[in-house]
Amino acid sequence: MNFKIYYPKCRSDLFTYTIILITIIFFVSTYSFADERKFIRALYLPIADNYTGIIAFEKYRDKMVFADFSLERMDSWPEMRAYFISGEVDMAFITAPLAMDMFLENPDFKCVSLMNRDGGAMAINDLLNTYVKLSSNRKDRKPDNRVADAFARIKKEMGNPSKCAVSSLLSVDTVILYKYLNDHGKTLSIERDKIADVIVYPIDPIKSPSFIKENNSRMNPVSFEQSIPWADVVETNKFGYLAWYSKDVIIWPNGHVNCIAVATVSCIQNKKEALKEVITYLHQAGMDIEAARTKGGRDMVDLIDTIRLHIPEHNEEAIVQSLRSDVNVINYKNLNVDINGLKFIMKLAIDAGIMKQNIDMEKFVDQNFSTNISTSHFFINN
Repeated sequence: MNFKIYYPKCRSDLFTYTIILITIIFFVSTYSFADERKFIRALYLPIADNYTGIIAFEKYRDKMVFADFSLERMDSWPEMRAYFISGEVDMAFITAPLAMDMFLENPDFKCVSLMNRDGGAMAINDLLNTYVKLSSNRKDRKPDNRVADAFARIKKEMGNPSKCAVSSLLSVDTVILYKYLNDHGKTLSIERDKIADVIVYPIDPIKSPSFIKENNSRMNPVSFEQSIPWADVVETNKFGYLAWYSKDVIIWPNGHVNCIAVATVSCIQNKKEALKEVITYLHQAGMDIEAARTKGGRDMVDLIDTIRLHIPEHNEEAIVQSLRSDVNVINYKNLNVDINGLKFIMKLAIDAGIMKQNIDMEKFVDQNFSTNISTSHFFINN
């Protein structure tokens, strides 16, 4: 077979030849780049804890060099647990006690980052507030004895403890509720014990506002402890009240552990660069949220619009109230793995009876994905 080499005969031909060559090189390199990116599939729930995942996906997925990052929404922790342990996905953004319980069952994943700090809140319905009489200013609502005493009074008057809904028995929500009640000499039942002051009632976060609203019409005094902004959804829609924030129940350096990012061992071993890139952008997204809530204006509007692409159930006012800088009830700084913070949540979970035994924390965490981005001093990314 004979090949003929084409030599440009004039300057215009040379220019055309050069453009064609550059185009070919571009498409070849682009194809190679796309072919080398590793899929990183992550699961999330519609809670403010996971806003970092949404912002990282919407703002940075097209800038990722090693990762082809995707998100899939779950509406309950049991649904996420089942899907994650199936081995079909790489990551999950999950409440810490549930992840620890899963690790006891099958330790084929590790905690690689935090997703947020603090971020829980108690909501009470209208009838329960007739006993509590909350302050009109959110900043003045603290986890004092008023809600706890109302629980005890309702149990005495009605003969049965009231229900408090949580996202899962194996959640930070339950841990927070347990600590709050214990701090005020009250008891929590996870087994429908009528002697307790409060019965914990598992309900998906997305259904928690309806739980409050429906029990208003039935004249049942109820409450829930869930991740924000669901308590703000209740208050901004005027069928209940936000009673207090989890940050005032567990006072921890930089904020207590809440939702964490876990990754499969297979992903850590076979997609290390891609996973590192995703976590780096998760931390950057946290800084972007902090910057937007400080600057306000157009930055905050854009942030809210981005969040509501994935969680339309979070109304605009609820997001604004949850991210208020002056109240500071959730933060997205210092997201590297916090071993002592995880151990503290585990201890409370065991004390509450929702976890049966300790896990080996050194085996549970992988600190090789830490970054220098997620610090207490953040920069505004223009």
